[in-house]
Amino acid sequence: MRFSKTLMTGLIMLAGVNAFAQKKAEKFEKLEIEMFPKAKDGFKQVYIQLPVAKNESDLKVEFFVGTEKMVDCNKYFLMGNVKTQDLQGWGYNYYEVESNGEAGGTLMACPDQKKTKKFVTLQPEIVRYNSKLPLVFYVPKDLEVRYRILRPDAKMKSAVQR
Repeated sequence: MRFSKTLMTGLIMLAGVNAFAQKKAEKFEKLEIEMFPKAKDGFKQVYIQLPVAKNESDLKVEFFVGTEKMVDCNKYFLMGNVKTQDLQGWGYNYYEVESNGEAGGTLMACPDQKKTKKFVTLQPEIVRYNSKLPLVFYVPKDLEVRYRILRPDAKMKSAVQR
């Protein structure tokens, strides 16, 4: 009897998790990226699909293109740039990254010479949030794209007047 109660509880929990996962999956628009060009040699196509959100006009997406590197105490950045391209006939944008993976940085003396692994990036960019369109990138094979969603502060603040 005890085993059957445990089994039933487990099955009910599994059904609930499955229903939650399906509900969560429904919050994405249908993804269509077939109209975007194929990646050139040495590049890969990556994309970000944003979930449907309330008040999308209030949200922004900040994306970072970079790679993990072993670095010292200096501040490092990746050399290169991100170009916004127009997908002809569709009115959509995509992003082409030009970088050979070389990094630049400050020249501070690091007393301990300790190196740590950090994500070194190109200059981050902020774009509008739109769950109906994917953010499509063409990046060199050794780079990756990361992002975060920026949300407004709930309380509006006043500027200081002199």
